[in-house]
Amino acid sequence: MGRKYFGTDGVRGRVGQMPITPDFIMRLGFAAGAALVAREGLRAGERPAVLIGKDTRISGYMLEAALEAGFSAAGVDVMLCGPMPTPAVAYLTRALRLQAGVVISASHNPFDDNGIKFFSAQGTKLPDIVELDIEARLEQPMACMESAKLGKARRVDDAAGRYIEFCKSTFPNDLDLRGLKIVVDSAHGAAYHVAPNVFHELGAEIVGVGGTPNGLNINKDVGATAPATLRRTVLETGADCGIALDGDGDRLVMVDAAGTLYDGDQLLYVIARHRAQNQPVSGVAGTLMSNLGFEHAMARLGIAVGRAKVGDRYVLEMMKEKGWLLGGENSGHIICLDRHTTGDGIIAALQVLAALRATGETLAEACADLTLYPQKLINVRMPAGFDWAADEGIRTAVKAAEATLDGGGRVLLRPSGTEPLLRVMVEGRDASVVLAQAEAIVGAVRRAFGE
Repeated sequence: MGRKYFGTDGVRGRVGQMPITPDFIMRLGFAAGAALVAREGLRAGERPAVLIGKDTRISGYMLEAALEAGFSAAGVDVMLCGPMPTPAVAYLTRALRLQAGVVISASHNPFDDNGIKFFSAQGTKLPDIVELDIEARLEQPMACMESAKLGKARRVDDAAGRYIEFCKSTFPNDLDLRGLKIVVDSAHGAAYHVAPNVFHELGAEIVGVGGTPNGLNINKDVGATAPATLRRTVLETGADCGIALDGDGDRLVMVDAAGTLYDGDQLLYVIARHRAQNQPVSGVAGTLMSNLGFEHAMARLGIAVGRAKVGDRYVLEMMKEKGWLLGGENSGHIICLDRHTTGDGIIAALQVLAALRATGETLAEACADLTLYPQKLINVRMPAGFDWAADEGIRTAVKAAEATLDGGGRVLLRPSGTEPLLRVMVEGRDASVVLAQAEAIVGAVRRAFGE
């Protein structure tokens, strides 16, 4: 059964347009609450409780109120923690023994998008069966519990402090960050009041970037998706390294003292390489977008690489299926299951820094045996309902590119899970060939769309 509202990462869209409207979000809260009430084995008079967190988008105020109303109408108590990173909500849901967690965020998207993500009581993404149950309930009329059974709401005042301590607990007790100057770019997002404190309390001197959200500037020219600001600040301040998160704090890129940018593949390699120096690492979960050079470097370490569909939920599914502890995407979502139940930009950065502090290496030295192949990704806006996979012109262009690469690279076309885009990726050993073949395929795509 296909989903009508849930994508790979919850419900997402442009604010004011379906499904991100106040009335729909209230119905979503009610449907999710009703599903919780039906599934939880509660004692008489006991109500399930959920945690609601958000990033710094101005629309978060409106959507938070709508969700709270929906959950209350379904007889579910609500705990509000305000702006908090997505992985913080996952942790706090588990730590507070709640029945579910909800995050109001559109991650790395512009401020006028927003979305709703759900976490289970275990701090993981909701199982498919629960999402389908919620969708089925959305098709039914919204009701309301009698007054005596309505849910209550209260604020969690110490949420940030709890999460800061949790993040610090994932860093080795015998190490610290003293003597390091680190630029921390919070993307004017949910981690603005958390991330700098974590690294500072471990001993680092912090230079803050992207730490003054105003509701409209989340991800704008800062953060993991716009690392030029991080790179410039590292060079201007003479910092040892830089850390950039995205709007909801689950994505990470880093910059070294020379201004070199390191993506998710490289950072995951640093973590896996260090772990393998101390204990066997049987495998790491990547995605279809993981660089071929990453796979080859991991093979030299004797570590298998699996390729899941793009999306951290699919990476996590593969990790659990294979019993692996490490996984991630080249976009910067990195999951360390022995540290947290979900991807976490702050915790991933701490694992990278722990590896560097333990070995005394720089990022460049830690990545010396990893050479990423040139990779070109071009996004093409895709008309709704267009069957790109069946278009003969596109298929011919892909076959021609694969013939040109002659086994020395890859071609991947995939639709975005969150935007109306077709992502065209070509990878190979020669950058000029990669670019030419990517542009040729994009030309075929645009002709197919009638442009």
